[in-house]
Amino acid sequence: MVPMKIGMLGSGRVGRTIASRLVELGHDVVVGARDPDSPRAAGWAAEHPAGRAGAFRDAASHGEVVVNATAGTASLAALAVAGSDSLAGKVLVDVANPLDFTRGSGRGPLAVTNDDSLAEQIQRAYPAVRVVKALNTVTADVMVRPELLPGPHTLFMAGDEPAAKQVVVGLLGELGWPAGDILDLGGIQAARGMEMYLPLWLSMMGALGTTIFNVHLVRS
Repeated sequence: MVPMKIGMLGSGRVGRTIASRLVELGHDVVVGARDPDSPRAAGWAAEHPAGRAGAFRDAASHGEVVVNATAGTASLAALAVAGSDSLAGKVLVDVANPLDFTRGSGRGPLAVTNDDSLAEQIQRAYPAVRVVKALNTVTADVMVRPELLPGPHTLFMAGDEPAAKQVVVGLLGELGWPAGDILDLGGIQAARGMEMYLPLWLSMMGALGTTIFNVHLVRS
């Protein structure tokens, strides 16, 4: 794929991991943070001179494609800071999960569930943005290096616009995901199931004692 300008919203582990891999692949990446001078954001930029850190609006304005890797319960607030004018018309890959770590067992119950999803909330709030849910069902290392796991395994995707999903499939292919392992679940409403998978994912993580795992959908 031709190198792209990509805006990464979020300087946490997921955002930094994806951004680092995209820089390695030759893309022009700006990592957006609430505080671009924070150790996480500034430290990432120092380690990756081909990229840079900035505010949320800087990253959103820069990107032809924008990745939402903020904490799910803070995503709408971060996107508001980024600004609808900076996001309009762009593909937004939503990798966030609305896990609320302020209550519950410590593993974070879902703040949005059943009849809604974070991805749908984003799409409703920003109708001019082309939202695609993807990558939220695996840990960051597997997101960017699926070859860490032997054999085929399945990645899910949902979104309302076919052309936007094709852009995302292209980026996923660069990360190492074969097209045959990417299952398009349909419109953005399918993000509900993708996000509600997270409690099961957390239970599997506890049972397995590792985050380096995924599921493989077997078909007849």
